[in-house]
Amino acid sequence: MQLQKLLSHTRRAIDTYGMIEEGDRIAVGISGGKDSLTLLYALANLRRFYPKSFEIIAITIDLGFPGFETEAISKLCEELNVEYYVEKTEIYDIIFNHRKESNPCSLCAKMRKGALNDKITELKCNKIAYAHHKDDIIETFFMSLIFEGRIHTFSPITYLDRSKLTLIRPLMFCGEGEIKSFENIMNLPVVKAKCPADGYTKREYAKQHIRALELENPGCKEKIFAAIQRANLDGWPLPIPHHR
Repeated sequence: MQLQKLLSHTRRAIDTYGMIEEGDRIAVGISGGKDSLTLLYALANLRRFYPKSFEIIAITIDLGFPGFETEAISKLCEELNVEYYVEKTEIYDIIFNHRKESNPCSLCAKMRKGALNDKITELKCNKIAYAHHKDDIIETFFMSLIFEGRIHTFSPITYLDRSKLTLIRPLMFCGEGEIKSFENIMNLPVVKAKCPADGYTKREYAKQHIRALELENPGCKEKIFAAIQRANLDGWPLPIPHHR
């Protein structure tokens, strides 16, 4: 995927669901993965010509994994003219060495989110952009259906009462394959922290089954995504009509 196509997808999401307003100060959580770095690229470039002016601030929560380096991300932020903050934590040490959690993912996510929200509040941002893409939305829909017995998935915009932040998902029209293509074309400085808890997850289970469905019924993923958009799900506002 070329930069122009990425910007087209991103602007479509922002315009369709009214994600950005004049004067917004938007935090972008940078994990070091391809998705968050693609989101950073998209918003940094869109900022140059979008009719509503907004700021973006990139934040990495350093969990303390051995060998996790952020120099390459810092250099990219400098090139894109984006403020970048690295918040160092002892989350890895607490979870794996002190508490020795057997199922650490939930607690890790909670602590990481808490640290990120604290930093966002300190930096006086009013919005946070997450890098969930189209495949994430479809997989979450399947996971909710199969494992929770409810019809639910990530929404384009979520207001977080506790932190008084608005969460937006500008990559919702980008497919995972397109993001992988963008990563390769742009040679993104992906940083991988090998988590000891990595393994076969419910998301991987959903991903494999959706892949099989798509192979048997080409185009079904797009149909599922279109159905999600039309389903009047909780948290999904009606699209804003565009006048040409």
